[in-house]
Amino acid sequence: MLTIATFRWGSKYPGNYVERLKAAVKRNLKQEYRFAVFSPEQDDEYLTKIPGCFCRLRAFSPEWQAKHNLTDRIVIIDLDVVITGPLDDLFDRSENFVILRGANASNPCPVNGSIWMLRAGYRPDVWNDFSLEAASKIKFFSYPDDQAWMDDRMPDAPGWECGPQSGIYSFAKRGWPSSNKLPDGARIVVFPGWRDPSKFAHLDWIQKNWST
Repeated sequence: MLTIATFRWGSKYPGNYVERLKAAVKRNLKQEYRFAVFSPEQDDEYLTKIPGCFCRLRAFSPEWQAKHNLTDRIVIIDLDVVITGPLDDLFDRSENFVILRGANASNPCPVNGSIWMLRAGYRPDVWNDFSLEAASKIKFFSYPDDQAWMDDRMPDAPGWECGPQSGIYSFAKRGWPSSNKLPDGARIVVFPGWRDPSKFAHLDWIQKNWST
């Protein structure tokens, strides 16, 4: 069964973000799925004290997958995304790993960790080979992070191309309209960096889609 999962730690995102994401998935996904919220493993708590979202890489661990009964496709999605359209065909893909591409602006990393999908059992080395020391030795932007690590390990990974090809848009980044109007055919809007849907709650499409 497909699992839609998000990670939550710290106090940045209150519980209503979880409820809004859960409700939006329910409105826009027809196939059978499971919605899950994961907290970092106890051994990974040190990773939550630094930027980089590295604790999410635990999703590549077969042991972690078995612990949570994950045997099929696992979609990892940020808490602050706004879902605005149908999702089924985005996730009905045969590849073992898919990640958002072309969503960054100043950050040259070609992939963005706001949303990615993993088939259970694929590439356990992405987690097993990870360490902060190893991550500090690869190319990164402001600081090492999980998206740079995934790109380094899987540089040719298939992706959802940000924009009209996929319907996944990056708010206020490349290809986003200056009017802040929701593009036709948009299904998901991600908010990389400091931006957050709560800061733009006056926009009609956020009011409509970012709700319980």
